Formats: sequence, C-alpha cells, structure tokens
Amino acid sequence: MNAPLRVFYGGSFDPVHLGHLAVARAARDVLGAEVALVPARDPPHKDATHADADQRAALLDLAVAGEPGLRVDRRELHRAGPSYTVDTLAGLRAEAGPAAPLAWLVGADSLLQLHTWHRWRDLFALAHVIAVQRPGAEIDAARLRAEAPAVLAELDQRWLPPAALADSPCGGFALLPLSELRPESSTELRRRIAAGEPWRDWVPAAVAARIDALQLYRGPAVILDGSFQSDSP
Repeated sequence: MNAPLRVFYGGSFDPVHLGHLAVARAARDVLGAEVALVPARDPPHKDATHADADQRAALLDLAVAGEPGLRVDRRELHRAGPSYTVDTLAGLRAEAGPAAPLAWLVGADSLLQLHTWHRWRDLFALAHVIAVQRPGAEIDAARLRAEAPAVLAELDQRWLPPAALADSPCGGFALLPLSELRPESSTELRRRIAAGEPWRDWVPAAVAARIDALQLYRGPAVILDGSFQSDSP
C-alpha cells in the first residue's frame, strides 16, 4: 500500500486569510491528504514582508488550530537566505525517502510564472505540482500556451487527475478546483487594515484578535504582489 500523499502549501501568508484556508481545506478534502502551510522566511519575489516571519507563522498557528489535517511547517523560517521552493522540497524528499508521494501547491498566478523560479524544472524530480483552479480564472493548455509556453511544454506529459497523485512519489501535475471564487487577498487585506476599513470578516477571529493585539499592518499600505507563492529567480 502506498504512503498517503502529503501536500505543502507555501507562501508569505502576510497575513493568512480565509482564502488561504479555503485552498488548504480543498486540498485536504479533494486529495485526502495532510496539508502543511509553509510560511516563507525571505520570499524572493517580494521586496519585503509586512510582519516578521515569527509573527506570520504565529497567525498561521491560530488560523489552523482545530482544523483536522492542516498544520504549519516552519522549516523555511529556520533556513538562512531566500526561500527557494526547490531547496525546501529537497529537504522534504530527503526526510520522506524516495517513495513517499509529495506535492507542492501553488496558485494560478504562480503557475504562470513557474518558469521564473529558481531551478524550476527540478521541482518535478522532487514532488508533484498542484495548481489551484479558481472559478472564472481557469487554467488550460490554451492559456498556458499564450502566457507561459515553457511551462506548458514541461507539463505536457505530466497532467494527472488529482486522485492519481498518491500513486507515485513525484513528477505529476494536477489541477485543484475551488468550488467558489474567494474575494480575499493579502494585499487588499493589508490595505484595509492600514486604511481603517472593515477587514475582520476576512480572517479567523483568533487571527483578527492577534493582529489587533500586536497592532500589525497599521502603517502605510504598500501594494505588493498578492500571489500565493514564495519563489522567483
């Protein structure tokens, strides 16, 4: 019997919100997998984060508390330098062994930028890649051909149904459909907090309380990339 699939969902989570949790729950439920949320210490594709790594990880702990099958993995916080996904997956593969099925979960925007990531083709030798399929922003071969032809060429022989990912340790690509379009983004959430606009219904109550207690994100709103992923060249 194969080992169960383990899914790792990376990002800056600056801050975590209900959209992130919806993605993690969908991966858990559709794939029957444990999902680890992996906060980045130093996201290469962003100029800076707005809360430090320990604060962002603590907010994640609050967000997943009591959620079966979801946990926080702090390994990128303990590693110096940029949070390159290929390095994280190399460590995970060394721990899990060659036969364990592992997968890295990304958003649609990150998939379209995958060819800009550090050693991006090596990801498939270490894990499967899963991309979130949001309603109204579908990913298909035509879109990849137009926006990311190098990624399409790499994925061409790797497409699998989600249920098949547990049958092999790495090398596949699957789409994870979301049942509803989520409005939340970390960029807009930070802007709302800084502007004093309503925002608390976008995060779990415990996360809102901690943001208030620490007075996080109260400075001038800075608009940055709100994508899920933490990688770049």
